[in-house]
Formats: sequence, C-alpha cells, structure tokens
Amino acid sequence: MRGQRSLLLGPARLCLRLLLLLGYRRRCPPLLRGLVQRWRYGKVCLRSLLYNSFGGSDTAVDAAFEPIYWLVDNVIRWCGVVFVVLVIVLTSSIVAIAYLCVLPLILQTYSVPRLCWHFFYSHWNLILIVFHYYQAITTPPGYPPQGRNDTTTVSICKKCINPKPARTHHCSICNRCVLKMDHHCRILLLSPLPETSSFSSRALHSYGSWDLFREAYAAIETYHQTPPPTFSFRERVTHKSLVYLWFLCSSVALALGALTVWHAVLISRGETSIERHINKKERQRLQAKGRVFRNHYNYGCLDNWKVFLGVDTGRHWLTRVLLPSSHLPHGNGMSWDPPPWVTAHSASVMAV
Repeated sequence: MRGQRSLLLGPARLCLRLLLLLGYRRRCPPLLRGLVQRWRYGKVCLRSLLYNSFGGSDTAVDAAFEPIYWLVDNVIRWCGVVFVVLVIVLTSSIVAIAYLCVLPLILQTYSVPRLCWHFFYSHWNLILIVFHYYQAITTPPGYPPQGRNDTTTVSICKKCINPKPARTHHCSICNRCVLKMDHHCRILLLSPLPETSSFSSRALHSYGSWDLFREAYAAIETYHQTPPPTFSFRERVTHKSLVYLWFLCSSVALALGALTVWHAVLISRGETSIERHINKKERQRLQAKGRVFRNHYNYGCLDNWKVFLGVDTGRHWLTRVLLPSSHLPHGNGMSWDPPPWVTAHSASVMAV
C-alpha cells in the first residue's frame, strides 16, 4: 500500500518542485509565478492551522463540540427570561385562586383566632416570596474586579483568561467569572416557597380532609356524562382551580423542598454545590495518601449559617432572616477571612 502511494505521489512532488524552481526564474510567465506563490502561501496557512504542540484528542473533541456549547449557553440564557415570567405567572395564579376560591371556604369554616393566624402566616410568606424573588432576579451575583493588581488570586480562568480569586468559578450563563459561584437562586427564596406551597395544600386539606379535592375532581369527571351535570360556570372554574392548586402546590413543595434541604446541607458544611465536587475529589486524593481533608471554610454548622445569613447579633435573626432585608453578605467575595465572632481557627488555606 505504501509502495503504491509513493509511486503516485512521486511524480506529483516532482512536478511541484519543477514548478517551484521555474517560479523564481524571470523567464517564467507571471501567471505561473503567481500560482506558485499562492501555493506556498496556502501550504504555510494550512500548516499553521493544523499545527499545535498542545493538540490531541481532547482538543479535537472540544473544538468539535464548541458550536454545541455555544448553542446551549445562548438557549439557556434566553430560557432564564422564560423561567422568570413562568414563575411570576404561576405564583400570581396561585394567589388569585387562594383569594377567589379557597378564602371564601375558609371564611365559612374557620374560627376567628384560626382565621387570624392563617391570614398573618400566609401573607408573611407571600411578602417574603415576592421580596426575595425580586432580589434574586435583580441583584448582580458579584464579579471579580478588572484591571486591579492588588487582588489576591489563586488561578487563571481557562475561559475568560482572567485572574480568579478563591471560590470563584466561571458561569456560562453570565459568560464571566462569578464570586463564590453557585446557582442563581437564594436560600431565603427557596425556604418560603415550599413552605407556602405546603401551607396552601394544608389549608385546602384541613377544610375537608381530602373531601373537597375529591369532590372537585369527581365533579370534573362528570362533565362529559349524558345528561351533563347542572354546574354553573363559576362552579366549574372553582373545581378546576382547586385541582390545579392542589397538584401545583404539592409538586412545588416536593421539588423545591428537596432543593432547599440539599442547599441547607451544603450551607451547614460551609461549601457550595461546585465546591462539594471539588472537595470530594480532594478528599479521595488525600485519603489515598493516608491524610485527612479539612474544609477551611467550614466554621461549624451554626457559625456557617450565621455567616451565610449575615447574622452578627441576636436581633439580626428577626431583622435579616424573619423579615425582608437587603443587607449585603459578609466580606467582599475575594478574601475569606472568618468574621471576628466566629469561634473557629483561622482559614489560612484557600480552596481553588
């Protein structure tokens, strides 16, 4: 096979060499000289594009999937706007159904003290959801400063080629590095959402102990019977709204409840979801060497929550946690020295 290839390429190479030699002679036609120069220039360009001392199969795969990465990043960026609108629409529908359908039933059955408690508790949750969701979609996540030489960094970002402070990672949605990178959500938003959803389900459940939901669902099943049932338009809307409220609140309470528990565990450990994977690999690496891994950002469960929620004094549990608050988090996002009130040893080693 190689012998046949050399027999075929030999004459072609000889002809090219003759053309190159003739190209430098003045008696050679200008057209042929231009073709020879273009051939040399094209060969140099081709070699410059293909040559890479750091190239390999991984580089080829990354280059092949780069258009897919670009498409996913841009599609997800626009999906964020759709998700924001969807959350606003779903939350507004739940509030409307609670006022128009559930509240008249509660007024007929609850006692005055129980009614006052439900009125206060539900509106407190609603205020927290609206406030923290507004904060979540309008507050910038925090970016490393650009053009400063006094910033303590631990590495260089491979995507945006900028210095990365400790606990900083690249966000494909923002297309830049984010300080203490994690999900674009707030635990103070996640906490009241499943709680309110379960509260709405309990309010519907406590009225008739499944009887109301079963009656509404059974009434919907009889809509297509012959002869049709004599339900008014308002009664039909109430039936469908109660079933919709039950299923939506139950699914949201389960999904966001599990997400809230997961993030609560991460906060108790003093790490983000990204750092959990990094720390897991580092723990396995050190364990293979007979050493013990220690997270230098873990100040203990209670102190971790205080740092996360910004609780410096006892009254902050009321003013910054139980009530809406737009206070800034502890520190500047680039240096992670523990607060003076944290009863833990100094975190001197930074995790990349």
